[in-house]
Amino acid sequence: MWAWRGWRIKKIARAVNRILVMFPFEQPLYEKAGVPVTYVGHPLADIIPQNPNKEEARAALRLPAKKLIVALLPGSRRSELHYMASAFVLAAHRFRQEIHDVHFVCPTVTRATRDLFERAVHENQRTDLPLTLLFGHSHEALAAADLALVASGTATLETALFKTPMVIAYRQSPITWRLMRSMLYLPYVGMPNILAGERLVPELLQDEATPAALAAALLALWRDKPARERQVARFHDFHHLLRQNTAEKAAEAVLGVLGRGHG
Repeated sequence: MWAWRGWRIKKIARAVNRILVMFPFEQPLYEKAGVPVTYVGHPLADIIPQNPNKEEARAALRLPAKKLIVALLPGSRRSELHYMASAFVLAAHRFRQEIHDVHFVCPTVTRATRDLFERAVHENQRTDLPLTLLFGHSHEALAAADLALVASGTATLETALFKTPMVIAYRQSPITWRLMRSMLYLPYVGMPNILAGERLVPELLQDEATPAALAAALLALWRDKPARERQVARFHDFHHLLRQNTAEKAAEAVLGVLGRGHG
């Protein structure tokens, strides 16, 4: 959760010749501790197109072309689905009660996480949800979506790179959550907010991440066009910032270290 400790960085400084970092805010942390560091950008920014084609993505996934599409990404691990699947399902139901012309899409990473989400749909008696449940295809789902509800993690960066306005949520066991909170050195958990240096994207964490609150945050974002446009504009900025031809920069940095070692 982006926790840094000075002693850890100093320990790294004694063990490595150079650190390659993917985010610009990491570079000064290492430089301050005297660790040789090179910012190389993030490989996802090189892979994801700067202007995704929403129509093509919807056609590929056979999603309704004219409806509002909301992507649900409740996490990639079983533990995350255990705490968030039902909240996401019930939030989607509440959202649909206000916005009827909507279709949801939920990409899952493994068969186990897909099964957990399907179980949450049935246990909460929400089989009436207009929902496309996918195995994989998260990038296509994000490209197709108008809005997203995303569990904190790498998926928030992917969502930003696909320029999809979002709400970030996170729930975990109380013990794990207390431990994670004690390690945080920033006031945000979502990467878009860390990059922005402000609460650009709504974050609803732990006890705040109730179905009612998640639905309300999604509804507020959908009804606030300037807020969505502001997110998208900053997401474009992030993409340009992180798109650094990472593989080439990383290779150059490694070869530079190897060259000095043989010099």
